[in-house]
Amino acid sequence: MAKNTICLWYDKDAEAAARFYAETFPDSAVSAVHHAPSDNPSGKKGDVLTVDFTVVGIPCLGLNGGPVFKHNEAFSFQIATDDQEETDRYWNAIVGNGGKESDCGWCKDRWGVSWQITPRALTDAMAAGGAEAKRAFDAMMKMQKIDVAAIEAARRG
Repeated sequence: MAKNTICLWYDKDAEAAARFYAETFPDSAVSAVHHAPSDNPSGKKGDVLTVDFTVVGIPCLGLNGGPVFKHNEAFSFQIATDDQEETDRYWNAIVGNGGKESDCGWCKDRWGVSWQITPRALTDAMAAGGAEAKRAFDAMMKMQKIDVAAIEAARRG
């Protein structure tokens, strides 16, 4: 077990979410599914209680804790992409599987977990600073899914 693990609270779909992440992202897998040893406030004996999984190498625990707590944008996975094809692939997988688009490269999966699908072209432009970063930032502020060519064009001025 990892020394530090991110725990994500789901109503009842931790296993489905973990399997979706494992199918969608590299270096991701479901490593264990644990069933409740007895009835509890969020389920019955034998129901899936927790799921051990990794998302792009980050160890996570999915907890089926019931509907009490909801995900929000205060937590997100940020996935760095190398090009538009990779950006499109992850964005479309999340949004196309019952997720929802948001602004500036953010989207939510169908379980409400927020994702930032962030092309390296954008982070490189921001790291450049000055007018270059401002132009890229201003372009990004008008986008939902990040358009790499538009960011690169804005960066050049």
